[in-house]
Amino acid sequence: MGVSGSGKSSVGQQLAQALRCPFIEGDAFHAPENIARMSAGIALSDADRAGWLSALGEEIRRARRQHGGYVLSCSALKRQYRDSLRQADPALRFAHLHGEAALLAQRMAGRNAHFMPPSLLLSQLATLQPLEADEAGIVLDIRNSTEQLVHRILTQSGAAVR
Repeated sequence: MGVSGSGKSSVGQQLAQALRCPFIEGDAFHAPENIARMSAGIALSDADRAGWLSALGEEIRRARRQHGGYVLSCSALKRQYRDSLRQADPALRFAHLHGEAALLAQRMAGRNAHFMPPSLLLSQLATLQPLEADEAGIVLDIRNSTEQLVHRILTQSGAAVR
């Protein structure tokens, strides 16, 4: 989880590869109208995200049923969004990729062909609700390499690498 530019997709893909399980790219489940809104620099509302979270919940259930496990990249900015995802999988754990706004903006500015413009970063940071003490997960500093982040997730979660 984390705001745009935090490295969710890169970390998620490598983590899924290490675990030999499916990777679910959360951005692929946004409705076309939501992508159009974000592309135009318009932040999504809770109502805009409802269908997306529902679709992700269905995909989580499918991946759990068919594969036993999965890795999902998803902003999961608010506690209520994470609670919605946990309804699909109560054992869901989060790795919050956290970084300073300047680093995130730099990363976003260097990306090609992503629908999320850097102008939405501040709204995402304002919306972000960090993991709470009762939520299963860890907070990771994105100044570390992707490999270091994946290693830390694997170590902290006690996941068995296949």
